[in-house]
Amino acid sequence: QVQLVESGGGLVQAGGSLSLSCAASGRTFGSYSMGWFRRPPGKERELVASITPSGVNTYYADSVKGRFTISRDNAKNTVYLQRNSLQPADTAVYSCARSFRFPSRRVSAYDYWGPGPQVTVSS
Repeated sequence: QVQLVESGGGLVQAGGSLSLSCAASGRTFGSYSMGWFRRPPGKERELVASITPSGVNTYYADSVKGRFTISRDNAKNTVYLQRNSLQPADTAVYSCARSFRFPSRRVSAYDYWGPGPQVTVSS
């Protein structure tokens, strides 16, 4: 059983920055792609960024390109999401998830999920 636990959510003003981290249990973290999803209020969950097992390749949704950066440290079993220039439209519950595929925007391609912290961006 794999557990993913995110940290770093909270309230931030528009234009600010916030970093999320996701720590994974188990010894196979470095074998999987990882993704960060978000679910804005009243909307469907969407993939915002993903990263290959080695960390060499990344994918970003158009809405976050140039503002968000995904990275990982396989020695620490942790994936990160640095978010800059945050806007109210970035308000959502952010979750990390594990996948065999890269990149995949389909929720069904991910087998383990973190519960997701709420991130609120005030205007």
